[in-house]
Amino acid sequence: MRKISACIVCYTGADEVLRAVESVLRHTGGCELQVYLVDNASPDGAGEALAQAVRDPRVKLLRLPQNLGFGKGHNQVLPLLDSEYHFVLNPDILVDSDVLNGVCDWMDDHPEAVMATPRLLFPDGREQVLPKRRPSLLGLAARQGVPGLARFGAHYAMLDEDLTKPTPIEFCTGSFFCMRTEVFRQIGGFDEGYFMYVEDADITQKARQRGLVYYLPQCTAYHAWHRAPNKSLKPFWMQVKSMGRYFCKWGFRLK
Repeated sequence: MRKISACIVCYTGADEVLRAVESVLRHTGGCELQVYLVDNASPDGAGEALAQAVRDPRVKLLRLPQNLGFGKGHNQVLPLLDSEYHFVLNPDILVDSDVLNGVCDWMDDHPEAVMATPRLLFPDGREQVLPKRRPSLLGLAARQGVPGLARFGAHYAMLDEDLTKPTPIEFCTGSFFCMRTEVFRQIGGFDEGYFMYVEDADITQKARQRGLVYYLPQCTAYHAWHRAPNKSLKPFWMQVKSMGRYFCKWGFRLK
């Protein structure tokens, strides 16, 4: 029987996390499933709420003494993994079908693929534009709403590609992706030098050194997409810092 693991790192919002977990447990069948919840020392008591609510043996809670950030939080489960496929999920993800096995089935048939992400929709059914090319300065600026850069944003978001079929991509969203567990372990998971933001672009480049990364539109999930960088300056500057780290590692691209 296939072994699947999944991890959700949370910082506040236990109710949202529990809805995500419940949807995954309800719709994922025919496999050995282990879901890890990593609480990043939530200041609102989410860790305690999760400890009281989690009763399913398929769910394991790790409560961290401090907020380690997104990537380092996910890396806490690396020594625990005993699966063939590992999923990284955001707390604001919901599924209404067996998306996890659907992605794994496709990857079983395509051994060249080491990482994949499904089509993501807003809860109201609107499309999210998430498959992307490698980050570039003008592409990232366009995504932040800088005027006059629409064509660079469209290229960055692969709007010139046919995304109605499985397509190789260069930047896989950290909101919901699957990686072969062996590859996730070999590359050491996320680069812990990123506290938050752009670590998904970084881990995609590490994965692409091992094989292909795919967007799979035939598999669909829902993502609320809380866009903190647009709401306050602190996360915005955190994102700028992460972009700088990314470009230093992988090379600067203007467009």
